[in-house]
Amino acid sequence: MPWTRRQFLETGMMAGLAAGLPGAGRAMAPPGRRTDPLPYFDLHPFITANPGAVFIRRTRVAHKMDSEAKRAEGLQLALEIFVPADKPGVPITHRVILKPNVTSVRSRRPNVENWGTGTDPDFYEGLVMGLKELGLKKFHFVEANGYHAWNYRGFVDINDRHGIEMNECERRMRNFREGYEMTWTRVPDAVVYQRIPHYAPVNEPDTWLLNIAKWKAHGMCLTQSVKNEQGLVIVPYVRFCPGWKMVTGVPDFMKPDIHPEVEPRIKRYFDNHRRLGYARYDSPAPLSPMHQEIWDHKTCDNMSVLKTGLAMIEGIYGRDGNGFDIGNDYLTNLVMFSKDKFRLDMIGLWLAGHEPGNVNLYRIAKERSLSSTFNPWEVPVYEWTDGRAVPRRLSDFPRTPLKTYYLQKEGEPEYHLVDEPFNYDRIKV
Repeated sequence: MPWTRRQFLETGMMAGLAAGLPGAGRAMAPPGRRTDPLPYFDLHPFITANPGAVFIRRTRVAHKMDSEAKRAEGLQLALEIFVPADKPGVPITHRVILKPNVTSVRSRRPNVENWGTGTDPDFYEGLVMGLKELGLKKFHFVEANGYHAWNYRGFVDINDRHGIEMNECERRMRNFREGYEMTWTRVPDAVVYQRIPHYAPVNEPDTWLLNIAKWKAHGMCLTQSVKNEQGLVIVPYVRFCPGWKMVTGVPDFMKPDIHPEVEPRIKRYFDNHRRLGYARYDSPAPLSPMHQEIWDHKTCDNMSVLKTGLAMIEGIYGRDGNGFDIGNDYLTNLVMFSKDKFRLDMIGLWLAGHEPGNVNLYRIAKERSLSSTFNPWEVPVYEWTDGRAVPRRLSDFPRTPLKTYYLQKEGEPEYHLVDEPFNYDRIKV
């Protein structure tokens, strides 16, 4: 049987948590309990039994740069939601793929002012420490953004400290011919990509993916768990946002992987969405409605081939702005997680002051049968507290406006909320 959080506490695993140091919290088994790890791990049974629910944990971090507190929050959460098991779950011999959001930083502001542009590294390390307590030993960090971004927050040091393998970001032409450290997957019902390459070992057998996204504004409104997995795609396929330039104008070696009817397919979707009167399809923004349409379909192609063990949004502090340089951090003390990435992101959107029905991606995901809803009020929400799930209303949680530059309207401030009222009862995709 999986251990309960109380048993973890009794074993002394949490004794080193307050110190927040790498390697702290090693298990001391009580008398009569086996010390070797169980052969499997799993999510907490309640999470497994409620795959369409979103869980929200309130964290207790007094300052966004308090490394020990953030690491402790990651470790404690890991010990509560990842449990050892003596019955089939995920074998501890599997390779765990870790996908934090490790965005490049394009600002010369002090580091502390840019910290919210990516997943917090200390929280990430705490999660890793908790997973290692289960006996897991094979970890892979995967990210398309380059080494400067990795080093900016110290991810390389953390990964080296814990023996986590890191991918090589850049690829040459011969690498694509030879399939160097990449996994190709054919997309069912493709709109843009017929095949997608991911950095190995993504999509290989005997792997389990943990998505640790960041709660921040970005060109798709917010970067959350669905957008975060774009960073598993190999350069230059990872370039989802440049519009037609990276569809009909891709390099020759990419052309066989683009759907032969991509233009009429996307235009048919786009014209239908505009005809239905969805918000912001007349936006003059440089990242135009058509850019967003293409971006959304590439994202859905990617989502259709990735199986994620658990998706998480680190919101110990959230960020508004554009995701790279412009923006400010806000101490929000929330971590959200779910087995359903689209539902998780809808809750994150609403808590950030946006109306999910106005954001194209989530309606398109439902059109393409990748999500059962785009209505946040249809999503069961629980507060995760002290190792258990407590039913809540979405409105029980505070909203923190995270302004974005997504599809700016004529005369609207560049950074704004996408908060137009949306009639979910009338509009059924």
